Amino acid sequence: MTDYFTVFGLPRKLGVDGEALQRRFYELSREHHPDFHQGAGAERQAEVLGQSALVNRAYRALREPLSRVEYLIALEEGREVREGATDKPKAPRELLEEMLEVQEALEEAKAEGLGGEAGARLREERRRLEERYAAEAASVVVRAPDWDRLVDEGGDRRPLLEWFKQRLATRAYLRTVIDDLSDALGEREDQHVSHRRH
Repeated sequence: MTDYFTVFGLPRKLGVDGEALQRRFYELSREHHPDFHQGAGAERQAEVLGQSALVNRAYRALREPLSRVEYLIALEEGREVREGATDKPKAPRELLEEMLEVQEALEEAKAEGLGGEAGARLREERRRLEERYAAEAASVVVRAPDWDRLVDEGGDRRPLLEWFKQRLATRAYLRTVIDDLSDALGEREDQHVSHRRH
């Protein structure tokens, strides 16, 4: 399994200098750009194309704090990371119970019609869940230095890794419910889809 941190010459830590990462990305992109290797043989061109794709995947995984955590989890667990992979841990039980109540409210609102009070109630519920979705992201990013400290000290990183997984599972579940609410309200296009990864 290729380590994207290694591609950029970085330690397996979550604290990454974004500007330095971007500069290195541009350097590697130029170095492995297929246009600069047109005179090479077919085997070398294929190799360069593969390296170029690897650099792009690595940069996408490491440039944003949350995608960096997601990638780190997969790496630590020895899972292959693929675009669009859907292997997610289960959401906590208390969240599932709370979201069942939201789903029931959604069904009631559909039965009553989504105009007026029912629609307003669903929009308010969606707003509350979107705030929580953003808060889960912030809680993960805030704990990133804890990971780096454990790496430096040689401490047990497994509890923090599990905590990251639960927070990300909560976000994934919240996203699904938010999207369900937006679909029901006929408002999923544009503003809500743009929040999917952030």
